[in-house]
Amino acid sequence: MSPQVSRPGVVPLLLIGVAGGVLSGLFGIGGGTIIVPALALWLGLPQKLAAGTSVAAILPTAVVGATTYAVQGHVDWIAAICLAIGMIAGAQLGSLLLAKLPVGPIQWGFMVFLAVVIVSLWFVVPQRGDEIAMGPLPVALLVATGFVTGVLSGLLGVGGGVVVVPVLMFFFGADDLVAKGTSLLMMIPGSLSGTLGNLRRDNVDLRAAALVGLAACVCVPLGSLLAQWVDPFWGNVAFSLYLAFILGQMLVRKLRGRAR
Repeated sequence: MSPQVSRPGVVPLLLIGVAGGVLSGLFGIGGGTIIVPALALWLGLPQKLAAGTSVAAILPTAVVGATTYAVQGHVDWIAAICLAIGMIAGAQLGSLLLAKLPVGPIQWGFMVFLAVVIVSLWFVVPQRGDEIAMGPLPVALLVATGFVTGVLSGLLGVGGGVVVVPVLMFFFGADDLVAKGTSLLMMIPGSLSGTLGNLRRDNVDLRAAALVGLAACVCVPLGSLLAQWVDPFWGNVAFSLYLAFILGQMLVRKLRGRAR
């Protein structure tokens, strides 16, 4: 870490980890949409350093979260492998396209996607116990879903969970708990790859990542238990509100960029 960057305090880092861990377990996401803004805006880390630190903190969080869901039988291993294969390839392409494509139209398109998902979550409620029907076509579509998610992650910096969880529920017929557990498992190889790359570029605050990750690991099982206790409809409502928060963040950044 650059010597000019002040070291964040222990307590704020632990609080960020608590929030990220609960949200990861509850919604099957990485938590970066909370961790990155908190590190950058609240604690003053440079944006790139905040993003790299977040990816490192998400790695142990995803491992613990996926393990918690797997122990409870809420992970589709084949679907997670297919998604991970596609996402790793897509993230590489997304990072290459970042310097070549106009990101603006892609951002607007993704925001429209989020808006559609937010509305759908109020009307389409998955049934607990539903499973993904596997076959050559679903496998190919899962790899394609992971690929598109990886491209979006590389281009826009969005976490895979905000895309994969609703897609698994709406298009592949997974119940909400399996969608969340599978999403967390899918994130592990991508987070590992991203962390190794960021370490090579000295783009990680290891102390901050360790503290955030430790607090998140402790709290992610609590989030997964909450996900089981909450009725699927109300789980959808909570997830829709979280996605609305992300959509609001993106809109504010977009409008501020236009105003400059």
